[in-house]
Amino acid sequence: MTRAVFAIPGDKDRRTGGFIYEARVLRALNDIGCKTAHLELPDSFPDPTPDDMVSTLAALRAVPADQPIILDGLVFGAIDPDGLAKVHAPVIAMIHHPLGLETGLPADRAAFLRRNEAAAIAHAAHIIVPSSETADVLTRQFGAAPDQITCAPPGFDRPHVDRQPSDPPLILSVGLLAPRKGHDVLLSALARIKDLDWQAEIVGKTHDPLYAAALHAQRTDLGLQSRVGFSGEIDGPALEQRMNAASVFALATRYEGYGMVLSEAMFYGLPIVTCDGGAVSKTVGNAAVVVAKDDPEAFATALSRLLTDSAHAKTYSDCAFEMSTRLASWTDTARIFEEVVYRIGA
Repeated sequence: MTRAVFAIPGDKDRRTGGFIYEARVLRALNDIGCKTAHLELPDSFPDPTPDDMVSTLAALRAVPADQPIILDGLVFGAIDPDGLAKVHAPVIAMIHHPLGLETGLPADRAAFLRRNEAAAIAHAAHIIVPSSETADVLTRQFGAAPDQITCAPPGFDRPHVDRQPSDPPLILSVGLLAPRKGHDVLLSALARIKDLDWQAEIVGKTHDPLYAAALHAQRTDLGLQSRVGFSGEIDGPALEQRMNAASVFALATRYEGYGMVLSEAMFYGLPIVTCDGGAVSKTVGNAAVVVAKDDPEAFATALSRLLTDSAHAKTYSDCAFEMSTRLASWTDTARIFEEVVYRIGA
C-alpha cells in the first residue's frame, strides 16, 4: 500500500543539493518499507507557466486523501495558495530555503514569493526542513508555527576516500553558478593570492546565465584564466576524484539552508573556507575557517594560511574527518520523514 507521494519538479536526479536530498530520501523511504510514490511535476517551477500551474494542481488533487504529499519547495513556494487549499491529501512542504530569500532576485519578485509562500504555509499540514536555521526563518518571517515544523538533516553516503593531492594544490569549489553561492567573491579572493602556488576549479551547473557570464568575464579581468577552471556539472565518480585531489575546499556562499557539499568535503578531510550565512556555521562546526560573507580580503587571508601553514591546515583536516563520522545516514533521515508521514496520514 502506498503510504505517501513525493512530488518533485522535473528530473529528480539533478546533481544539486536539494534534488540530491529529495531523491535519496525517496529511495530510502521505500528501502525502509514506507512505500512512497514519485510524482514528477512540470520542471518550470519556481516560475511556472499558467498551463504548468493548472496541470500541477490537477495532479496534486488526484492524489488520494489518505496519502500525504511531500511537496518540493520549488513548487510549494510558488504554487497558487488557493489551488493548494483544494488539494484533498495533506501536504507536507519540503522547504530547503524560502524562495523569496534567494540572492539576486528583483525586489518585486522577492516580495511576491515571500507573500505567496507565507500564504501557502497556511495550507500545509506540516513542514520538513534540513536545519534549525530554516525552521527559525520560517517561524520568524513566514508565520509558521514551531510545532508545524520537523527538522530532518540530510544523510550522506560514505565516499571512497583515497587522497591524492594535486600539485600545485587544488582549491575546489562546488556549487551552482548562481549569485547565492558567492563564486564572484572566491574569484576576487583568489586574485589576492596570485603570488602563491595553486590551481582552482569551480564545479557547478549554470543556474543563472547572466551571473555565469559575469563570472567568466571576471576571471578574465582578474587574469585568472590559466589558474581557475569552470567544470560545469559533473557526475559522482568525477566529483569524488576532484575531492580526493583537492587540498582546500572553498565555498564563499552568501546563504545555505544546510550546505550539504560542506559536509561532503569533510569526509575527505578537506580543510574548508566558507562564509557565515544561514546554517553554515552549525553545519561546519570547527571543521572550517568561517569568515564574513562578501569579504574577499578575509577569504583570501584564510585561503593563504591554509596553503602556507601545514599544521594549521592539518588541524582543520583532522576536525573535518572527525565530524564526518557523526553525520547521519539517509536511513536516519528517512526515518524522520516516515514518522511525519505516519503521523500526518493517520
